Amino acid sequence: MTDLSRRAQTPAECRRVFASRFEVRAKEDGTGGTRYELNGYASVYEAPYQMRDEYGDYEERVRLGAGAKTLSENPDVVLVFNHEGMPMARTKAGNLTLSEDSTGLHVHAPSLNGAQALVRDVISGIQDGVLDEMSFAFRVTRQEWSPDWMQRDIVEYSLHRGDVSVVTYGANPFTSVEAAARSAAPDSSTRGLSLSLAMAETAYLRSAVIL
Repeated sequence: MTDLSRRAQTPAECRRVFASRFEVRAKEDGTGGTRYELNGYASVYEAPYQMRDEYGDYEERVRLGAGAKTLSENPDVVLVFNHEGMPMARTKAGNLTLSEDSTGLHVHAPSLNGAQALVRDVISGIQDGVLDEMSFAFRVTRQEWSPDWMQRDIVEYSLHRGDVSVVTYGANPFTSVEAAARSAAPDSSTRGLSLSLAMAETAYLRSAVIL
């Protein structure tokens, strides 16, 4: 008989990927200078999702307030694409803000640089509907398992030197992301473009251990 109590040894460093909703709005002024604003949730609290390990399926959820301690410590976190590559924003640089509310972990990047090719590619992917998911990399610092080892509650996590990421695949249908594109220059007429992508009704959650 499988000893499910071994799940208590689940690696602390991990990633969780969530299906998301993006909204893109663009404002142009004819100067060619464009900045993009990103808002959303990298994690939604108290929303159970399915996980799988070597022992089979189990349920996991991030508890309300799980990020309070790490956020109070001003963690160094980057915004990236698919958990790798050149950062698009960083808390240490002052152009990425993370906060926690009753919904979950809120991400705000107010001024992504449109001169960066990666930023343009990500925004184009959102506009085309091929990117509609987010993930975050974190370290579990406190967890609780149900008596039957079938439910894991993440009670506290650390974000320091982790990331929030726009990704190709995801799962939790409760998170949302909003991206807005704005011209960097003032004093001109504007033209708006909006695109909303509906969240998937069903999704597949992938997790990966950070080695």
